[in-house]
Amino acid sequence: MVTAKGTYSPDKQVLVPGRLHDGKSGYWVVTAFAVTGAPALTGAGASPQTWIPVARGWVAEPGDAAAPPSGLVELTGRLLPSEAPVAGKAPKPGEASAVSVAELINYWDVSSYPGFVSATAEVVAGQDVSAAAVPGSLLPLNIGPQPPGQQINWLNLFYSIEWVVFAGFAFFIWWRLVKDDYHRDLEEALDETEDSTTPEEHETPQQKVQP
Repeated sequence: MVTAKGTYSPDKQVLVPGRLHDGKSGYWVVTAFAVTGAPALTGAGASPQTWIPVARGWVAEPGDAAAPPSGLVELTGRLLPSEAPVAGKAPKPGEASAVSVAELINYWDVSSYPGFVSATAEVVAGQDVSAAAVPGSLLPLNIGPQPPGQQINWLNLFYSIEWVVFAGFAFFIWWRLVKDDYHRDLEEALDETEDSTTPEEHETPQQKVQP
């Protein structure tokens, strides 16, 4: 579990479809969280504030996703690695294909930590207002096998196979060149041996006939 203080940005919230809760498919509500006191990143395109995506809960329909808590929030949750974006899937407006930091920072135009947090508590002014504490349409997450985690990224797999084929072809070319060079050296050595042989060595001795 991790704990951090900061603020949510209501205009930086997306829905991730195809997430399961008690066997029913719905949406994860993911909101950008500005971490108070976090070191700012440097470099081109870096934002003055460092953020982290927070999966705040699950909803059955997009209209059930309410705005995040306002004010200073003490966040507690489980830190999880970033997911990979789903290849070949164009998200609808206001949605993301996965909880992918690489995808979300392009939507939000912010600098972010490389993972995300699954919220278990959101304390505002001493009161927990998270999905686990307040009954409503936003339900707490049950982290388990999710559809994006079960899908094979065929594009990455194809690239991997392609590089293996290229490496095998390059090895074959190298082996063929070495083999040809070896045979060429043998032929040259054989020619030199034949050239250095004296004519006498090839003559057949003649027997002198006595009269």
